[in-house]
Amino acid sequence: MILGATLSPMTYYEVVKTMHSGRYEKGFVVRRLMGIALMAAMPLSVRAASTDDVTVWLTTPDKTNLLAEQAQRLHFGKASAVDDGAIVVDDGTKFQTMDGFGHALTGGSAQLMMKMTPGARTALLKELFGDGPGQIGTSYIRVSVGASDMNDHVYTYDDMASGETDAGLKNFSLGPDRADVIPVLKEILAINPRIKILASPWTAPAWMKDNGAVKDGHLRKEDYGAYADYLVKYLEGMRAEGIQIDALTPQNEPENPHNTPSMLVTSAEEAELIGNYLGPALAKAGLKTKIIDFDHNCDHPEYSIDLLKDAAAAKYTDGSGFHLYLGEIGALTKVHDAFPGKNLYFTEQMVISRKEDPTLPIAEPVAKLIVGAPENWARNVLLWNLAADPRNGPHTDDGGCPVCRGAITLDGDTVVRNLAYYTAAHASKFVPAGSVRVGSAGGVLPHVAFVTPAKRHVVIVSNTSVGEASFAIRYKGKDAVARLPAGAVATYVW
Repeated sequence: MILGATLSPMTYYEVVKTMHSGRYEKGFVVRRLMGIALMAAMPLSVRAASTDDVTVWLTTPDKTNLLAEQAQRLHFGKASAVDDGAIVVDDGTKFQTMDGFGHALTGGSAQLMMKMTPGARTALLKELFGDGPGQIGTSYIRVSVGASDMNDHVYTYDDMASGETDAGLKNFSLGPDRADVIPVLKEILAINPRIKILASPWTAPAWMKDNGAVKDGHLRKEDYGAYADYLVKYLEGMRAEGIQIDALTPQNEPENPHNTPSMLVTSAEEAELIGNYLGPALAKAGLKTKIIDFDHNCDHPEYSIDLLKDAAAAKYTDGSGFHLYLGEIGALTKVHDAFPGKNLYFTEQMVISRKEDPTLPIAEPVAKLIVGAPENWARNVLLWNLAADPRNGPHTDDGGCPVCRGAITLDGDTVVRNLAYYTAAHASKFVPAGSVRVGSAGGVLPHVAFVTPAKRHVVIVSNTSVGEASFAIRYKGKDAVARLPAGAVATYVW
């Protein structure tokens, strides 16, 4: 969850484990948010001058380059005759098709955007979701079904007074989202009608749960059918608003009882819910929304493997979703190898600096997520959370996240672009939906390669070492020689 230039991988995971167990480190306060305006100076095109020229877009930890196109292009020339560790791009070797890169549009993010003046909000949304000059092409977003822990209060779409139930869902209403989430989504769709949207619930209505509360507890067996109908009503209601939900997870972080809201769902319970209730309910309603199982940490790939062994659940399950607060990203490949016909998704990771830091520690999150997730079969990469205020809010009490800095910080119309913004943008700006991951063997630095629908080649490289790195990108027997400063990230396009 918390990334910083001085954090080793072990420290990183220890900090995250502390966060997700509900125990926050004493005295951890983020006092000041750093941000740099880059869009006014961004060049007009990402197109290389010729097929032999490579355009370089660079971010350096000292912030002198922030997704900045370099004046000097690389040029493919004669390859070295020795085995020199070049990154060898092989576009004849194809892997998964990418659905996109982006962030979670939490209720809190949408609420902050609706507090902006209309002109400022439109300009920001065009920057985030447009694909023109000065825009970063975000192509995938995640929303919560009801409130997440990054809302200012908890709600579902069918809340009842204590002791009351509504098995027929006569009280169901998307009303709570009409003030912020729905209008922001409509404005995003006007900019990018093809954007993919993943929806995840943090809890079922409390009256459906065995503890009668929005935090912790399990879905009651007798309410599996009602909950499936609840989710169908959500999808149909959003569709009626012109908002098509591409994919749905039955539960966000089903093994985490610490958030407010939250709900525990075992693998067996989720298999029964999908196979016997949710899958058939979506089919009956004629909904094409994909079902993605798990939606939790890489330390437990067996959750998805066990679920997909259930024939009824597997019939309706498109694939599995993962977070990286615990475990290793290679867990995705473990699931892929067990069920190669199912898709993999990377559905959440918070990317922030652990403490006040004058640098931008971008190399580690790009290596772990933007490179690591696609290299392990993920069709998307979603970061958490798109926007927060200068106090890392809004968030719920008793289980909300007080350190969840947004990819952008919003204070009225003032926008500060943070670490997660640049982390995702190094892919989203250059790798649109429909791009295909291709072979990229060799090299000593973390890297990943794609071919876009427009037949451009994109290679993203992260220098996680302590010194400047020199390397070649080799394509069809020719080399383009590059240098990358320590801690820097570059996207190479030709």
